[in-house]
Amino acid sequence: MTATPDNLQDLVSLKVERAGHVAEVTLLGPSKGNAMGPDFWRELPLVFGALDADPEVRAIVLTGSGAHFSYGLDLPAMMPGWAEYLAGDALAGPRTRFLREVRELQDAVTSVAATRKPVIAAVSGWCIGGGVDVVSAADVRLASADAKFSVREVKVAIVADLGSLQRLSAIIGDGHLRELAFTGRDIDAARAERIGLVNDVYPDQDALLAAARELAAEIAANPPLVVQGVKDVLSVNTEQQVAAGLRYVAAWNSAFLPSKDLQEAVQAFMERRDPRFQGE
Repeated sequence: MTATPDNLQDLVSLKVERAGHVAEVTLLGPSKGNAMGPDFWRELPLVFGALDADPEVRAIVLTGSGAHFSYGLDLPAMMPGWAEYLAGDALAGPRTRFLREVRELQDAVTSVAATRKPVIAAVSGWCIGGGVDVVSAADVRLASADAKFSVREVKVAIVADLGSLQRLSAIIGDGHLRELAFTGRDIDAARAERIGLVNDVYPDQDALLAAARELAAEIAANPPLVVQGVKDVLSVNTEQQVAAGLRYVAAWNSAFLPSKDLQEAVQAFMERRDPRFQGE
């Protein structure tokens, strides 16, 4: 791979390299398991906006550094900024500020879907919560045999609000999405392939990355404006529905997210025990 393009240097949470007409974006963390903290949410739309505008880039591979794609949202890094809202007596001001932040995070994920260049997500290890939101915004998903996926927000008393609930029904079907979202269970790469979450599964991370790069190069060899046109036409049937769903869930969470169950989920996580939810 070539060095990072000049307009994408000094990144903290992402690395961008280019080989020919293929850009490769790698999640770096810096939190454990490439968890998604403030730097990630700030840099993701900058990176995909720049790649969208770069005429030399025709396809993008998105992957994670180390053994895992991403553990998802970095709650310890993100929650201090939400303390005022998460207080049980939050009024309109904190709720409005939280709504604005949720929409900003949603827009960051949407930047992956909105880029005109096809995006291939290459997933190894864990892909949890926000990680699933991001790969749902990709055009094609590939996995190594050790990959595991989880729409886990329900386990921490949160309605997933960054795109999984809006995008996955078109990818895996409504029934599979409801099962994953209602249970928060983990699924392995074999199950992910059976339900259509990933196109193919490869024996290890090296084979996965080689396949993702080969697919991206095959796409990049086609007429770039026609490829972009194909993506635009394919997206027109779903993008308005996704946008409406994102606005609705952002409003829903700004109204209803604070709860005793959410406090219990956080406390149980800190104490490394199973939560005891009361529906309050």
